Amino acid sequence: MNRHTKIAILIAPILAIGGYIASDLYVTNEAQQNRIFQLVSKASCDVLAGQCVLSRGELKVNVYDEDGVTTINTTFPIDSATLFLVNKADQSSAYPLQMSDSPYYWFNPTPLRADIATTGDTHKMRLILKIQGGQYISEFYTQTGG
Repeated sequence: MNRHTKIAILIAPILAIGGYIASDLYVTNEAQQNRIFQLVSKASCDVLAGQCVLSRGELKVNVYDEDGVTTINTTFPIDSATLFLVNKADQSSAYPLQMSDSPYYWFNPTPLRADIATTGDTHKMRLILKIQGGQYISEFYTQTGG
């Protein structure tokens, strides 16, 4: 065995470990970058009746209102959630949601039920969810059914 082969055999494990560490650092850095995804509604939303499901891939978000408390539940645990109610002048009011018993359920009292009490009323809403460095956003309309 010549000198170059011996050096290559000694350096190869060091380069392999260094490459593994560098690739792990790269993947970790990429995972922490802000990513934005849009949640979409497959059908019309009626938040008061509990018939509003927003989705993106396997993430599904159910938005509903019970007795003036607007609640969301998700298929994956989330880090934070903010709901915006938008009036006719396109001014939004933010309602940061609080975690219920688990990171799958979030809630906050809102005036939504009073704003769309009549059948056929519509209201624009926005939702922002944060999940492990990613932001899931949605703008949708809820319409009171009969």
